[in-house]
Amino acid sequence: MSTDALLDVRDLVVRYGDATAVDHVSFTLDAGETLALNGPSGCGKSSTGLAVLQLRRPDSGEVRFEGRELTSLSERELRPIRPRMQPVFQDPYGSLSPRHRIRDAVAEPLRIQGRRPTPDQVAELLDRVGLDPSYGDRRPHELSGGQCQRVGIARALASQPRLLVLDEPVSSLDPSVRAGVLNLLADLQDDLGLGYLFICHDRAVVRHFADRAIEMREGRVISS
Repeated sequence: MSTDALLDVRDLVVRYGDATAVDHVSFTLDAGETLALNGPSGCGKSSTGLAVLQLRRPDSGEVRFEGRELTSLSERELRPIRPRMQPVFQDPYGSLSPRHRIRDAVAEPLRIQGRRPTPDQVAELLDRVGLDPSYGDRRPHELSGGQCQRVGIARALASQPRLLVLDEPVSSLDPSVRAGVLNLLADLQDDLGLGYLFICHDRAVVRHFADRAIEMREGRVISS
């Protein structure tokens, strides 16, 4: 195990019944670095991301985040660690409740952690992702897909994370919108020193955005 990496994954295995979705996958990720998991649909990329976040507990292997091994921890022990490793999912609309205003969606992670977010904090988060704070009064259906994805990024940033697991974050967006979201992520990484585990099937996007890439097929790493 590396002692310096932000994230160090060793021999990760995830099974669904008799099917092995992730087959002894290993990699490291440093702070301020973008590591892409690339490969076709069904190759195990998303299952790897879920296992890193401990949203799907792996069947075996190790996940060490900021030097601490996670797979042996209870849910109670994971609770203070979870804010520092946050997901951004593919479907920007599906990630947000249609009933909640944007300001409530952005504030929700802080409330879950027992904090009381102020309107100024929410406004600052929206501004940080390139949205006018007045968007806080709107609901998801009043925003475009790209704007909703920016809201999803703001929600992730609310917890002051060190790691973002970005699961196909731009695959559902138009090319012009996609470029704006990728540029935003790059700027945030430069400003905050975030590590990105970037799950993506598009090799052109991976070449443009990632520092390193791992190619996966049928749950295994075939090149890195």
